[in-house]
Amino acid sequence: MRSIIYAIFIVVFVSFLAIAQDTSAQAGADKSKTEMKKESKMNPVVIMKTSMGTIKIELFETEAPITVKNFLSYVDEKYFDNTVYHRVMKKFMNQGGGFEASNPIKQKATKPPIVNESTNGLKNDRGTISMARMPDPNSATTQFFINVVDNLSLNRSGGNAGYAVFGKVVEGLDVVDKINGVPTHEAKAIARSGDKELEVTFQDVPVTAVVVESVRRAGAKK
Repeated sequence: MRSIIYAIFIVVFVSFLAIAQDTSAQAGADKSKTEMKKESKMNPVVIMKTSMGTIKIELFETEAPITVKNFLSYVDEKYFDNTVYHRVMKKFMNQGGGFEASNPIKQKATKPPIVNESTNGLKNDRGTISMARMPDPNSATTQFFINVVDNLSLNRSGGNAGYAVFGKVVEGLDVVDKINGVPTHEAKAIARSGDKELEVTFQDVPVTAVVVESVRRAGAKK
């Protein structure tokens, strides 16, 4: 009798272990799926190395899909390498992304402009990155700016088309502030108008060039 009870106990115990292992394996699989799902929803991140330090930027792909896709296309082409911050306005913003680090600085050719996504609900708050553009709201190409303070006047409102926010600085805001503090002056530049190049004069150009050495997706090979 005892041997029968013992045998039953062994069968039940082994069955319990098998169920526990299956449950644990399923939990592990569910956890893995959850982690994969989380990872798939993560926003793209880029690393911007400048002559004054490194800035890490998260891009809001869901809110600004057109702008992020456009920006990343230039990142993947290494377009921003050896460009400069050509406009630094104190306690306002730092603008770059369009001019080579030459003397004088020279505007690079771009792809066609994109639609202005300033209706996405994102605000031009401190540390956000937005697309620079001409008076035409749908004229942005490669130039961006990082807001140094909350710039409410750059948000869409009423008759103001606004400027499209498409990301934010998640590391290196101190570098942004450092760039904003550099001495600036009036300087010559070579701008583009269609296929033509013309000499212009810019205000707020850093006296010593602030160079964007590279912009890469986080984790990408150099």
